[in-house]
Amino acid sequence: MVQRQLPNPVELLELMKFKKPELDGRKRRLDSALTIDDLRTIAKRRTPKAAFDYTDGAAEGELSLTRARQAFQDVEFHPGILRPAPTVDTSVEILGGPSALPFGIAPTGFTRLMQTEGEVAGAGAAAAAGIPFTLSTLGTTSIEGVKAANPHGRNWFQLYVMRDREISYELTRRAATAGFDTLQFTVDTPVAGARLRDKRNGFSIPPQLTLGTIINAIPRPWWWYDFLTTPKLEFASLSTTGGTVGELLDAAMDPTISYDDLAVIRDLWPGKIVIKGVQNVEDSVRLRDEGVDGIVLSNHGGRQLDRAPIPFHLLPEVRKAVGDDFTVMIDTGIMNGADVVAAVALGADFTLIGRAYLYGLMAGGRQGVDRTIAILRSEIERTMRLLGVSSLAELEPGHVTQLTRLVPVSRAVTEAVVR
Repeated sequence: MVQRQLPNPVELLELMKFKKPELDGRKRRLDSALTIDDLRTIAKRRTPKAAFDYTDGAAEGELSLTRARQAFQDVEFHPGILRPAPTVDTSVEILGGPSALPFGIAPTGFTRLMQTEGEVAGAGAAAAAGIPFTLSTLGTTSIEGVKAANPHGRNWFQLYVMRDREISYELTRRAATAGFDTLQFTVDTPVAGARLRDKRNGFSIPPQLTLGTIINAIPRPWWWYDFLTTPKLEFASLSTTGGTVGELLDAAMDPTISYDDLAVIRDLWPGKIVIKGVQNVEDSVRLRDEGVDGIVLSNHGGRQLDRAPIPFHLLPEVRKAVGDDFTVMIDTGIMNGADVVAAVALGADFTLIGRAYLYGLMAGGRQGVDRTIAILRSEIERTMRLLGVSSLAELEPGHVTQLTRLVPVSRAVTEAVVR
């Protein structure tokens, strides 16, 4: 028989402690976010549909994005046992400088549309975390504004080669003068991808008010207050070049971009240069032979060519082809620190986060970006400890198996014949 007794208040107090209520609403909602997907849920609740979908969506059927995220989920880790890792070193040397974590913030356009602090929040959070921040050609804070927000940290600049080449040349000079140390030369946007969510939402820059827009905005007055009481939304680094926002966006897409343009930009740029948007082994090898400082395996977050190659699947083959001494970075689909660890194990020198950063920004401005970084840092450290590694250098392909759902028909037929 179980012995029964009256509860002892003193013993109950030892077992139960009441949590002090958090009166700061922003801090309370951010503290409740334990994953990047939690931040996405908060962001969706707080941001008008058109702005949220611009961030969250991808091209056409969004297969490229879905597959990229699925590829990271289809990872099997192989931990070592009895290998103590009481502390882990997450720092890395990348493109001639340090980063406290194996990821940086990717370039994003229209950033202040998502939340008014925009690139200033991203650059400030990156500075505090000791990681690089990348400003887009289509950013809504100027080159000089980002430098002011991150005066002592590492700033990178992403360059579109505009139809008017002189605009791109001037941006390159400005970024160099401001002390940006790396240029991301983007090559996967000869034309704009078909982003159907934006078309269905009637999305435009600046936003146009329709009955649907107003109805959707009613429960989100804070976004409209920020939007209407802060400086106008514009491509800040291009504000002196003339043309409407739409004209400038169209001018950023040029199907005539070539290796000749890369040669000109290399002559202008004094720092490191990486090519962003590489999607096959052959181009990776050629770019290495051309003498660039590195590449970013990327399908533009799935926002350009739908059904494009999955960067994470390409990574092992590219690393094998270009060798160990060439810088290979990767983006698209990263939603967890374990994704970063898997990428490093399979040969990536560094990773870039785009949507994960913007979900945090929409969820809570600068504090939300800080929360994004904190979540990813915690996941990276925990995954490393569970794998039994103390530093990123200890990660190797043997720690990861890429489980495949999508197998090319030719390979499947060959394997069937062998059997």
